[in-house]
Amino acid sequence: MARLRLAAIIEAYSITGPARNLLEFARQARTEGLDTTIVTFTRGASENLFTATVRDSGIPLEVVEERGPFDPRVVRSLREIVRRIRPDAVQTHAVKSHLLARIAGLPGIAPWVAFHHGYTWPTVKARAYNQLDRLTLRSARKVLTVSRPFRDELISFGVRSQRIEVIHNAIPVGWGIVGRGSTDSAKLRASAGITRDRKVILIVGRLSREKDHLTLLDAAGRLRPDLEPHLVIVGEGPERPRIEQRIRELGLQGNVTMTGQQSSAEPWYGVADLAVLSSLSEGSPNALLEAMAAGVPVVATKVGGIPEIVSNGESALLVRPGDVGEMESAMRRMFTESGLAERLARRSKELIAEHHEPGARMRRLVSIYRSLAG
Repeated sequence: MARLRLAAIIEAYSITGPARNLLEFARQARTEGLDTTIVTFTRGASENLFTATVRDSGIPLEVVEERGPFDPRVVRSLREIVRRIRPDAVQTHAVKSHLLARIAGLPGIAPWVAFHHGYTWPTVKARAYNQLDRLTLRSARKVLTVSRPFRDELISFGVRSQRIEVIHNAIPVGWGIVGRGSTDSAKLRASAGITRDRKVILIVGRLSREKDHLTLLDAAGRLRPDLEPHLVIVGEGPERPRIEQRIRELGLQGNVTMTGQQSSAEPWYGVADLAVLSSLSEGSPNALLEAMAAGVPVVATKVGGIPEIVSNGESALLVRPGDVGEMESAMRRMFTESGLAERLARRSKELIAEHHEPGARMRRLVSIYRSLAG
């Protein structure tokens, strides 16, 4: 069987969920006869956490240097790189990569596969790009998305249904072992000033409006004074000032740790008693899969692909988005209802092995690329 070449275009400066999935896929797909070259963008510093990780992984890397927004050389550089690689397929991630691939005429060089991870809403500019993306995606040979609601949304944008595939994210069985040891977790607790008697609520993700950290903060504030949990917020983003303001308004300064961007959230699951996703919008969230694999019980909003992954009362507790009362009640149940957290965590961990093993996802993707190359 002939080996295939894939050019994967992604804008990433840290190890985000899509970046982590791409790296895992590129490493595994070698065994299935597919060689991936990752193409990314830098502005200012020529090296960042993502580029360093790609190089350390031994995956071929091409870097497009940008001098600023709307740098006309970027399109030309991207076209020259892809022509030199001569891939059997081009893969893009997120709005910027989709748009540049279309402008650079890459669909005329090789079949184009676009990964649709959903949209964030940080600025008016970003929302305008999102609207443009809905037109751009109509030109892709395949659009891979992470939930059935996203598929329906894409069809409403004019993307042909036969070109759309729903592929959930994946995570290795056994992920989360790092930090589960008593010594490691004790050190991490001490570094964050969390005493041994405090229950820890963990939320992992970009600090952006659609993650709705404010609802979680309001619900956590209501758990005082009888439970007095400690909230750990892992991630960075434009919502940090509003989150910090709400922490002050609620008087939670001593009950919240904001870690900033982390190369991996894995150690923090080792100290967590509960993981929460308070999102208003989600696809196939890596933070949910991480908590499940690490054996941490989950309270999550029933949005996007979350109900496709976990079931309310069987493997997680699901609440309405933006509902402070429901979130408070669900978290309180996790901490006070005997055996509930353990039962849900055990079942969710089983689901990872049954449905979200990375090898199966990789083989499905390779099959898609082979069918397009053929």
